[in-house]
Amino acid sequence: MADINGRRPRVLLVYYTHTNQAKRVCDSMAEVLRSRGCEVSEAGIEFTDPHYAKNFSTFPFKHAVFSILPLLWPQLRRKTGQIRIPDEAKSSNYDLVCFGSPTWFFRTCMPLRSYLKSDQARKVLAGKPFAAYVVCRRYWSINLKEVRTLGTSQGGEYLDGIRFTYEGGQIRSLLSLLSYFGKGEMRERALGIKIPPTNLKPDFDDPAHAFANELADRLGLSQQIGEGSSSRASDG
Repeated sequence: MADINGRRPRVLLVYYTHTNQAKRVCDSMAEVLRSRGCEVSEAGIEFTDPHYAKNFSTFPFKHAVFSILPLLWPQLRRKTGQIRIPDEAKSSNYDLVCFGSPTWFFRTCMPLRSYLKSDQARKVLAGKPFAAYVVCRRYWSINLKEVRTLGTSQGGEYLDGIRFTYEGGQIRSLLSLLSYFGKGEMRERALGIKIPPTNLKPDFDDPAHAFANELADRLGLSQQIGEGSSSRASDG
């Protein structure tokens, strides 16, 4: 569906990922949005800060705990770091923007926070609607609220958000994630404890498609595809 000038709605999906989970959600949403007639740009932020880039240069991490521990205090203080912003995330000519962030120590990951505080983000968001999705082990609400607050402060209009959580309770899901960080593969046990799979659940496409369709509906697009109900993220 195009406007009266024959222009298709333009959507920007901005995300940061190290384990590829946020990108998988981005790709899934982009598939639906393109099928609904949108021109979609996907922009992955690169984490180039010299204090942390060495630890994040490879996957799996050299050490599952000590490679990420230096980020604990900066994350709790909501610090920013050096990033590389793709050209697609510098333009201001979008009808909708959607942000994807993993949760790092309860908060929005530093690379995406750094983008949301940048001059480029201000140009992209000025007067534009935006949405967000959070990829996380368990904790999502602080992350989503931070994205909402930062995006709004840059002149954007917040529409909605969604969370994608991993399997397992507090302890076992943490063991699963640390095991995956250190080995780069799924394992059945860690420290002698049976652990669930980590990362996105197998049916994540369903809520991702449903969320993308809802965003397309807000753009006034027809011919909805995809099924599934999303795990919506409230302000709580």
